[in-house]
Amino acid sequence: MAQSAAHHLPDDGLGFASRGAFTLIPLAALIAVLWLLVTHDLPVVSHVAWVPALGVDLAFHVDGLSVLMLLMITGVGTAVFVYAGGYLAGHPQQNRLYVLLSLFMVAMIGCVTADNLIVLFLFWEMTSLMSFLLVGFNHEQESSRKSAQQAFLVTGTGGLALLAGFIVVGQAMGTYSVSAIVAQLPQVDATPQLTVALLLILVGAFTKSAQFPFHFWLPNAMSAPTPVSAYLHSATMVKLGVYLLARLDPGFGEWALWEWALKGAGSITAAWGMVLALRERDLKRILAWSTVATLGTLVTLVGLRGEGATVAVGALLLAHALYKAPLFFVAGNIDHGTGTRVIDRLGNLRHAMPWTAAAALLAGASMAGMPMSFGYIAKDIILAAKGADDVFAFARAANTIFGAIAVAVAGVAAIRVFWRHPGSNVTPEAHEGGPALVGPPLVLSGIGILLGLFPFIVQDLIAQASVAMTPGTEAVIVGLALEVGPALTSVAITLAAGLTVFFLWDPLHRLFERVAQRVGPMGMSSHYDRLLRGIPAFAAASTRRLQHGRLPGYGVLLLATVTLAMGGVLLAGSAHWAWPAWDGVSPGFAGACALIAAGAWLATRQRDRLVLLLAAGLVGFGSAVFFLYVGAPDVAFTQFVVESVFVIVVASVLLKLRLKGRGQGLPEPPRWGIWAVAIAFGGVVALWLLVSVAGPLDPALSGFFAERSVPDAHGRNVVNVILVDFRALDTLGEITVVMLSFLAAWPLLQAVRAQMRQAANRKEQS
Repeated sequence: MAQSAAHHLPDDGLGFASRGAFTLIPLAALIAVLWLLVTHDLPVVSHVAWVPALGVDLAFHVDGLSVLMLLMITGVGTAVFVYAGGYLAGHPQQNRLYVLLSLFMVAMIGCVTADNLIVLFLFWEMTSLMSFLLVGFNHEQESSRKSAQQAFLVTGTGGLALLAGFIVVGQAMGTYSVSAIVAQLPQVDATPQLTVALLLILVGAFTKSAQFPFHFWLPNAMSAPTPVSAYLHSATMVKLGVYLLARLDPGFGEWALWEWALKGAGSITAAWGMVLALRERDLKRILAWSTVATLGTLVTLVGLRGEGATVAVGALLLAHALYKAPLFFVAGNIDHGTGTRVIDRLGNLRHAMPWTAAAALLAGASMAGMPMSFGYIAKDIILAAKGADDVFAFARAANTIFGAIAVAVAGVAAIRVFWRHPGSNVTPEAHEGGPALVGPPLVLSGIGILLGLFPFIVQDLIAQASVAMTPGTEAVIVGLALEVGPALTSVAITLAAGLTVFFLWDPLHRLFERVAQRVGPMGMSSHYDRLLRGIPAFAAASTRRLQHGRLPGYGVLLLATVTLAMGGVLLAGSAHWAWPAWDGVSPGFAGACALIAAGAWLATRQRDRLVLLLAAGLVGFGSAVFFLYVGAPDVAFTQFVVESVFVIVVASVLLKLRLKGRGQGLPEPPRWGIWAVAIAFGGVVALWLLVSVAGPLDPALSGFFAERSVPDAHGRNVVNVILVDFRALDTLGEITVVMLSFLAAWPLLQAVRAQMRQAANRKEQS
């Protein structure tokens, strides 16, 4: 592995001091969380006004679920910081990794404590940005850059959907406070607005937690250094989506769409993630796919009803962090000590790496759900939760697949590479790492075994987390925590199935490879790659189609787009249309309309530019007559002046071009498509006007001007007061237009006057 070379660089005292200083950051945060848990009653609430005009406050809410996440963020974070010191000892960019990990930890802490949707989103996006920089830590490698780009595009796109969902639900509920929204949602009907918000939030949470069909980015992110994989992709960031779903579940939990979306997506992810693990030979990618499957199980548990489901969510969140982070550390130690993570080249490493083998055994036992481990307790609670809920058959099958292959994955990580498989090309220089490499996995996996023996240590913690997810469940939680039911029959069946998969790992791998070769690339990752390749291809094709260099085509496209937009709005509100009463029209009004129509028709029939200009001028003069007869003489006179000057100026230019033999005729007559767009635009605008004037006239504005004309502007002529005082800037603009029109026509008038004088002089001389 390319990154392994950096592990053997020499270290110095300054590097050790730097590592120690950075490690104090998560350790201090862990101590602060423990102090908060011991000295304060939950929840702890803090509120500081930030942007009151937008309803955005720096509001924070720390309850049992937040504390559980905080302990994983800071506890696993401390182990990761220690491990990173040994894994990247002497690396020139080690401090950069520490800075990025520290910023990421701050972002995670902000996410799990924020009580304002906008503040939560800001921290949420900060985790995506830090993840991008951490996954692409080895940026000189193309694979790292591509993996970082993929992770950022998928989670970033989901983040945009999440922001839209937050804004919609905040506007619908009248607040951006998470706790207030969750409390109010059960009493609110499922409106279309809230349904859209729910779907957008699900997209954001599913992308962050790698749920189907967004599951493909997580295994590809394994190009990151092992400390990053252990911290972001097993214990913290990928669980952020699960945290958000659990946080909002008390509000949306009774919605059928919410429940079945979580059950469906979670079950598919759990089963498919474990199946895809069988295709891998890289130990980190095998662990990554099992993480995807665990995240699917967590999402399914959030979607289940009943008090036991929330207990299972809290227990599995903690158990997974305590066995998966150590297993990632184990994979990193193997890479560090042998230079490879390919399981075909690894075997009997227990002699060269005894401490790592011990950590793998402890963590693997918890992952497999062996008795006397916290993983066993978590799986026992999961079985109880799924048995108490009406779970469809596929979810039960998915849980069976997940449990069996989880045992097989644990066997690969803990047994195959250390005790059983001889390997085809094991590195003879395999060696154990230093204390910084073996200490963190031993401590975390040991805690997982300790909590399995003495679960009462975290009983209250899981209880308070469950109460936060489903208020009023404390009594049930205590019973579950004390009566750790030994569902030995289910465990025995799962272990038997898992051992079968473990011993058949290689034949199953070859079978899946043959199927994949026949079927071809069908995974979501291949669709993602095709999408990325299609974006520049589509851009090039659309550019060739739209950017053709013909101004009339641009005008038609713009007009068609505006027509479709206005027509769509009209159709959306068609149920509330009203038609104005038909009144008689004056001859002048009818004549103005006829003049406009005649000018438009004549303009479409002309091939000469000068005649076309004169015909189009009829439209302008007809508009001026129209304004005159509808009570807007000031606008009419302005239109008369501007239209006259425009026709004079452009006609002069066209005559000049004609004298030079240029600008004659139009390239082609209007096509039927142009006619259709023009007629459609005119019809839509006319319909808009009819619908607009059909409503009752609001007299508030006219009443205001009538009341304030004398006291504010000292004038009794309301029209004059509006033009000179209330709309002074508008009137000044009209005067400016008239003056500019005059200045534009002045040189032409001077030229005509000079030509007339020259003609008169020539006549006198002759």
